[in-house]
Amino acid sequence: MNNIASRSGLAETHMRPFRSLFIYILVVFIGGALLSPCLWWLAQTIAPNSHLAHNPFHRFVNRALLILALAGIWPLLRSLGARSWNDVGLVRPSSQWSRLAAGFALGFGSLAVLAALVLAAHSRTLNPDFAPRQFASAAVTAIVVSVLEEILFRGAIFGALRRVWDWRLALVVSSMIYAMVHFMEKADLPGPVAWDSGLRTLPQMLRGFGDLQVVIPGFFNLTLAGIILGLAYQRTGNLYFSIGLHAGWIFWLKSYNLLTSQGANPREWLFGTGKLIDGWLALAVLTGALLVLLRVPTRQTASAPAA
Repeated sequence: MNNIASRSGLAETHMRPFRSLFIYILVVFIGGALLSPCLWWLAQTIAPNSHLAHNPFHRFVNRALLILALAGIWPLLRSLGARSWNDVGLVRPSSQWSRLAAGFALGFGSLAVLAALVLAAHSRTLNPDFAPRQFASAAVTAIVVSVLEEILFRGAIFGALRRVWDWRLALVVSSMIYAMVHFMEKADLPGPVAWDSGLRTLPQMLRGFGDLQVVIPGFFNLTLAGIILGLAYQRTGNLYFSIGLHAGWIFWLKSYNLLTSQGANPREWLFGTGKLIDGWLALAVLTGALLVLLRVPTRQTASAPAA
């Protein structure tokens, strides 16, 4: 009887992370789809003549998903057994600035190399109308998004899966989840906004999975990016290198489409579009970043108490 009870308890322990993640994903996607019309109606009521009110509806779906994802991070972490930020890789930052800087250097440098190669091949050209102040907006976005996404995808999801799986399998699965979330496309909503408009728009935002030329190498590149970020967390024992790496990437992703425009010889299958990392060359550069990460000394140290 004790053995049966022990096995039952072990099975429950293994199932809890999956149940928590399933509920979280369901709430974020279904709840976000239902919340998006409310956000759209709120914008039309409060500021009908604003830029926000005239955004396409798919952006309201994205914002609704983000709102619920952020609101659910801590409840998700608590359900997975986290009792402090230390449990998800956020240790005291006082001794982690070098890791943060090293991660940023790798992320910024790798995509800077990619952007330089694309410009040298005349696939993209510099945009003379680019305003330097837009760098500030890209920097703020890089800081905020890198922190939040690393807590969610590496600290929570990867951290939960590696409790019940070998960390290598957990790394691949969590990276594919990360890629799927970032693979959503723009979508047009036919007709007026109704209560179910989000539910009808969401499948269209995921239609990229039906186009093999879009999936390969775009989805592979995003999955590899997730693997690199997760591997950095696994090797260092905290999120700071991953946050810096992610911030360096996001800075380029937010700046590149504004800084450049399509050139005379685009060859998007090789050099990518304005998204920068959706071509085959990006896969090679990300592979290079992975090899650099594997050579960087990232010896785990004892985790300091969370700030």
